[in-house]
Parts: sequence; structure tokens; C-alpha cells
Amino acid sequence: MKILMPIILLLLAFAVSAQILPQAFNYSGVARDASGNPLSNRILAVEIAILKGATTGQIQYIETHNVTTDQFGLFNLIIGSGAVQSGSMNAITWGNDNYFLRVAFDMNGGNNFTLLGTTQMLSVPYALHAGTAAALAGNGGHYIGEKFGGGVIFHLYRDSTGTEQGLIVAPNDISISTPWDSTPSCIAGTCVNVRYAESTYNGSGNSAAIMNDVNSPLTAAAQCIAYNSGGFTDWYMPSLQELNMLWNNLFDVNRTMESMANAQTMRFAVYWSSTEVDAIGAWNFSFMTGQASYWDKIATYHLRAIRKF
Repeated sequence: MKILMPIILLLLAFAVSAQILPQAFNYSGVARDASGNPLSNRILAVEIAILKGATTGQIQYIETHNVTTDQFGLFNLIIGSGAVQSGSMNAITWGNDNYFLRVAFDMNGGNNFTLLGTTQMLSVPYALHAGTAAALAGNGGHYIGEKFGGGVIFHLYRDSTGTEQGLIVAPNDISISTPWDSTPSCIAGTCVNVRYAESTYNGSGNSAAIMNDVNSPLTAAAQCIAYNSGGFTDWYMPSLQELNMLWNNLFDVNRTMESMANAQTMRFAVYWSSTEVDAIGAWNFSFMTGQASYWDKIATYHLRAIRKF
């Protein structure tokens, strides 16, 4: 039986100052069979490898984990706390190159691993490399929790040229009860299977793909794209990983929003992401538990837009 895991990368909580394992970070994934059904309540062996420079680059570190999936096939683990097979997390110099995460697992809990994929680690190296609050702030004049660009900055990073970039969350929910897709065909049970909306980190690309394939104002993505705050009109529906990064810095974001006129702090509720699972479901993220799950697109959850600079 072939195992599929279309959503293979979800980087979770970072707290450099309070992290018990400073060279560690959470990871969640979903294991499914060849028919797309989740492997529920199964014990799996997972192999994590960190590669340097490219998807086929030199292996810096390998560890293995034994995990148990939940009823949806979801599993969680802490990268950096597994059984070390080679290398050392502490020896990785996160700031001097690009790093990639390779994931494989054995559905029978053994060591006959099947490769799931290799994905570039976009934000983790910066957080691990930071070490200080100043570095986390980006050293480019901006900081996490800053009122800026029509909302509040919740993530900062540098691109390949060294230019500081960031993500901004809108000051208010668009809705506290909206479906991912409320078009008549979806309500009737025949939702569109959107092409190219499966990214866990590229909410802007997901939103554009949803608009291209569904092309209706009755989608959550369309509501985000139509949003306007502070004169900015380039908002979009956040991806699963972008919601996770917002949750990581929720203290700073909410503290700023409390001081902003007409702003509303992020609620301890479930928010839709733009990351699609299939024609039926999409991913959401709980701002109470910090956990991801997926549900039918006609289910109603909170919705808030983000933009980037």
C-alpha cells in the first residue's frame, strides 16, 4: 500500500527564550493511504533528515521517531528530540545556507522507510540562528508586534539577497463564521478540487489559485482578497504555516492590537487556512490549542487576512 502525505510540512511553536530544547521544533503531518484515506490510530516510524544547500544536498542530521496517528491520520513530533542516527542539531550553522527537511516513514513501525518528500525550511533556520530578540526582529528596523502596513507584523525574515521582509496580520476578523467555500455547488457537495492550493506556506499563491479555479466571491479566499485595511488592498488568505507563525507570536500581536483603535485581538478560536486537502476538505488552525486539523469546506470557522511586505 502506497502512503501519501500531501501536507508534509508544518512548523510549529518556537520560543527561543523559553524553549526546553533550544535546537528543536515541532512538526505535524498527515499519513494517508493510496485512496486518500487517513491512516487512523496507527503506529508509524518516521525518519527526519536535514539537508544543506539543496533537496539532494549533504545530509547534516538524521533522527527517527515512533509516533501514533489520531483519527484523522495526524501525527506530531519534535524535531531535535528523536533517536539520533547521524550528525548533530547543535552543529548546524543555520545562518550560512539554505536547509531542507526530508521526511520518510514506515507504516509498519519498522525501518523500511518510504520517502515522502523534501521541503525547504523557510523560517526555522532564522529562528534557530537568531539567539537574541534583536536577531528575531530582523535587524532591519522592524520588529514583531509593530503596528505597520495596515495591521501588525507577526513574522520577519530575510530573502536570498538579505532584504528584510515580513508578514502582517489584519486588525480585525473578516468573519467569525464563514465556510471555506460557500458556492452553491460546494454546499450541494460538489466542491472544486483547486489546483495549486495545497501549499502549507504560500497563502498568496493558494488564494490566487482558489480565485482562478473557483472564481467566486463566495469563497473565504475571495473575502480576504477583497479586504481593505489602512489603504492596503493586497491582503490574502493565510496558509496553514502562516497561521502557525502568527500563533507563535500571538502575545506580541495581541498586545499591540489591544492598544489600536477599532482593532480586535486574535480570538482563541479556529481559523480557516487557504491550504486545501482535497475537493472536500481544507486545513484549519486552532488558536486555542495550536493544533491543525482539516474539515469539510462548508464548515464555518473564523477568517482573518494577512499581507506581506
